[in-house]
Amino acid sequence: MYPPFDPILFQIGPLAMRWYGLLLVGGMIAAATVASRYVERKGDNGDNVWDMLLFVLIPALIGARLYYVFIQSPRTPEGLGRFLDNPWTILQIWTGGIHIYGAFIFGGIALLAFARWRKLSALLYLDAVALGAPLGQAIGRIANFINQELYGPPTTLPWGLRIDAEHRIPPYNDLAAYPESVRFQPLFLYESLWNFVGFGLLFWISRRFEDRLRPGDLLLLYLIWYPAGRFMIEFVRTDSWFFPGTPFNVVHVLSAIAVAVSLAVLIYRHRGRVVQPATR
Repeated sequence: MYPPFDPILFQIGPLAMRWYGLLLVGGMIAAATVASRYVERKGDNGDNVWDMLLFVLIPALIGARLYYVFIQSPRTPEGLGRFLDNPWTILQIWTGGIHIYGAFIFGGIALLAFARWRKLSALLYLDAVALGAPLGQAIGRIANFINQELYGPPTTLPWGLRIDAEHRIPPYNDLAAYPESVRFQPLFLYESLWNFVGFGLLFWISRRFEDRLRPGDLLLLYLIWYPAGRFMIEFVRTDSWFFPGTPFNVVHVLSAIAVAVSLAVLIYRHRGRVVQPATR
């Protein structure tokens, strides 16, 4: 595999329209559309989702970028060192380097603030976002393909990804050891497919078990599905900072907590009543 497009869609002077930004925006619109229709199905005003998107977008992007820079990026001169030596590069979000967990934290806080301000049901809108998020993420991950990022170690699999030398990180930028013929694991593809499947599954559950779901259940299911996939994918990341001497990073910890807590809460909310035997 190799990106069929130049990362820049078109450019006018210093202004450039990049596929990265276009795909991210496309993913957000797709997710918001799904969320809006879910809210309308539940009898609320779907326009609130679009207002919420404008309110949440900037905090979510800030959180996503800060998480990547200070937590996810490798502790190397090409990683965190590059951002610390040139702080202005932290603002260059269009070059890639954001993390969904930072968006979760900052965006979630902003969503709760918006719901409180508008006097909306926070759980309804969290469910709506959880339903649309996997579709938006699946689309947005394609941007990593265009930018030649989010790849794993070398592979001989037929769907291996070609990475140009200027986009490789150490030690894979050593062309003597890893020539141009080497292909890499397309982690963006694995996560994109995981999210597409997750969206289909959550959408089916939201319709098939609509009468059994409680407010907040779709959020819990999303917090089980997505972190479980991300936990596995993180083991083959090449651009992350890991705890010294271990194959684990912060994402592993957060993912494990999210899955365990969400699963426990979901089971607790739907625990069956104990039927007492009839007395004679």
